[in-house]
Amino acid sequence: MRDRILDAVEHLLVTKGADAVRLDAVAAGAGVSKGGLLHHFRSKQALLEGVLNRQVERFQAELPPEGSPPGAFTRAWLDATIPDADVPARAHADQVAVALLAALSGGPEVLESFRRRYRIWQDRLAGDGLDPSTAYLVRLAVDGWWMARLLDLAPPRDDLHRQVRARLAALTAEGGDR
Repeated sequence: MRDRILDAVEHLLVTKGADAVRLDAVAAGAGVSKGGLLHHFRSKQALLEGVLNRQVERFQAELPPEGSPPGAFTRAWLDATIPDADVPARAHADQVAVALLAALSGGPEVLESFRRRYRIWQDRLAGDGLDPSTAYLVRLAVDGWWMARLLDLAPPRDDLHRQVRARLAALTAEGGDR
């Protein structure tokens, strides 16, 4: 039931925005009673925190373990965040968009939780065996890219999308030589 509820929250976030995430709308979208919803999530903030935590867990599952070859974490960051082909950023499956919307909409505590995760990931990127400036550059490029995709701020499309992504992937391959 928790997953159905979180799926409903994600759908509302992506299709209608944070203001549409209301307990009655989530319950209806998940096909549960409001009491059933409240049993699992006591507030809108708890719903958004649940969405963020689920997205972070999914993202973490795509990242390699400590001790992986140089550049593996940075390449996985790119692979988990920017698809090979240009797809709509606000597609329901876009976990980055969902995580960002949840973090920004859930209030200061939820945002701080996301920031803590980011600091951990940045430490992993910095220690990934690449030149630290290369790893940081890839992260910042990816962060800016998905922000551009989410807000439709002239992101690269079609062939340019593939070319820019390939250039970032190449940086993670050549950056292994410190």
